Amino acid sequence: MSAGRQLHLNAFLMEAGHHEAAWRLPHSNPRADFDLRHWIELAQLAESAKFDSLFLADGPALIGTGEFRPPGQLEPLTLLTALSQVTSRIGLIATVSSTYNEPYNLARRLASVDHVSGGRAGWNIVTSAGADEAANFGLDDRPGHAERYARADEFLTVAKALWDSWESEAVIADRTTGRYADPARLHRLGHQGRYFKVAGPLNVQRPPQGYPLLVQAGSSADGKDFAARHAEAIFTAHTTYERAAAFYADIKARTRAAGRDPDGVIVLPGIVPYIGSTEEEARALARQFDELRVPEYGLRQLAAVFETEPSVFELDEPLPDFILARPKLEGSQSRSDLIIDLAVREKLTVRQIISRLGGGRGHFEFVGTPEQVADTIISWFEGGAADGFNIMAPALPSGLAAFVEHVLPILRGKGLFREDYEGTTLREHYGLAVPANQFHG
Repeated sequence: MSAGRQLHLNAFLMEAGHHEAAWRLPHSNPRADFDLRHWIELAQLAESAKFDSLFLADGPALIGTGEFRPPGQLEPLTLLTALSQVTSRIGLIATVSSTYNEPYNLARRLASVDHVSGGRAGWNIVTSAGADEAANFGLDDRPGHAERYARADEFLTVAKALWDSWESEAVIADRTTGRYADPARLHRLGHQGRYFKVAGPLNVQRPPQGYPLLVQAGSSADGKDFAARHAEAIFTAHTTYERAAAFYADIKARTRAAGRDPDGVIVLPGIVPYIGSTEEEARALARQFDELRVPEYGLRQLAAVFETEPSVFELDEPLPDFILARPKLEGSQSRSDLIIDLAVREKLTVRQIISRLGGGRGHFEFVGTPEQVADTIISWFEGGAADGFNIMAPALPSGLAAFVEHVLPILRGKGLFREDYEGTTLREHYGLAVPANQFHG
């Protein structure tokens, strides 16, 4: 193993695969979304390959209408708790919204998963961009973009204080004297802010990692500023090396300006690899997926991003002018900007755009041999565009198995990825220390 900088690799899992038509493949399990055996197989495969973590996306609403793609998903903290019992080392990162939760309940659940897993929990903090999600929580529309991030900032401040509210010496458990805990080491918060009023302390002991690993996935200006203040890992979407490198430099600079060590923030673009023993075999695999797409589904998803109706698009025309003008959106501004940039740069029609988004929703798709996939990962890693990647297999488990069998040996041969785990916690996999407890001293 090289003594130098090492890649970080997460297995980003999504039911039958990341491609929207993955469930239609002959070898796929169309009921994978709620089949625990499927998730166990994936988790154990990723752990056998020594991935840093499993990564689960989530949103508190149905995905689309359910007509063309599995629309539901198991709640990720529940699923990861189950997977923690059939794995022992791999990290467990769940996406959970700060917009539609309360700090006390979520801090408790995350601390519990960290305890149950022996220090392997991570929280991907999202602010929930969808209007359909707001409708499930008694709101007529989602809160504004800036307000969602302001709430998230206070949410995280409260959550950190709750995790710190038990000092490590709080539990005495002295059978002789009958004293279980030292009340002076259990801290009330008395927090009263703009969004939350929380007394504390938490009713769960401080997590083994201090805090679960804190992950962030927004790439807007608000999202990057939030990440610079709080994130320890950043999941991001870029379709070119140049844009990934610019984002990488920007986030490291913002982190430094926020008074934090940039090396303590791990930047992880997503990559959707279509792997074949030859280039033609890889292209044939990608075509197989593309031919199974239903264009109507792609149009609906595209319209949702731009907060408009599918009828405004013509399949064989470019994006409409009003979209190219980049209207202000309350949803995912960074994802809409990515799509516009891709469409303009490559002069794509709407039909071509939805084809390009079918596999990874705007993440980097790469079609090639194992050597080409590995070379691309290495060039981004060594060229200052990534600290590692979220591996988004187009089909699961087959795509993840192909990456493990054919790409990882190349990366290991170059000394860029671990042969075995050296630590037991997710923070140790990432080379990150346990945060200091703010109530000490």
